[in-house]
Amino acid sequence: MIRFEKITEENYSECLKLDPGEKASKYVAPNVNSLAIAYVCKENNVCTPMPFAIYNDEVMIGFIMMSSLKKDQDNDVDEDTYDIWRFMVDKKYQGKGSGREALLKAIEFIKSFPHGPANTLVLSYLPENEVGSSLYESVGFKATGEVEEGEIVMAFDLTE
Repeated sequence: MIRFEKITEENYSECLKLDPGEKASKYVAPNVNSLAIAYVCKENNVCTPMPFAIYNDEVMIGFIMMSSLKKDQDNDVDEDTYDIWRFMVDKKYQGKGSGREALLKAIEFIKSFPHGPANTLVLSYLPENEVGSSLYESVGFKATGEVEEGEIVMAFDLTE
């Protein structure tokens, strides 16, 4: 069963060792970078980062970092929203449905509105990441027509 655990002193080293594989590493930043940016954004009131290790039962298989962005924080959003910044599954566990299950778990978690209500969950991906694009569409994300820093933006309607 897929579950999320906070990144802690006990599990962060294991999280840093996760490897998306050569092909997928072109599409996701190293987990150490993600944890560093989470710290910087939190300290500067840009958003509320939510980094988690993804476990399948007792085995860490991936990493996801979500965030809550509020319009009264130091960012450029017009309305409160949630974001999936990073999402990766270790190469040993890819192709087994765990990524899809983890993404559905992330949507379920966000729909609990851990940092207040919002209408939208967004993410972005590089255009050549066909596996990611297909996965995101399969769970209900829709392209917005926006491109940010060369990445295609997709949104999930949290009101449905």
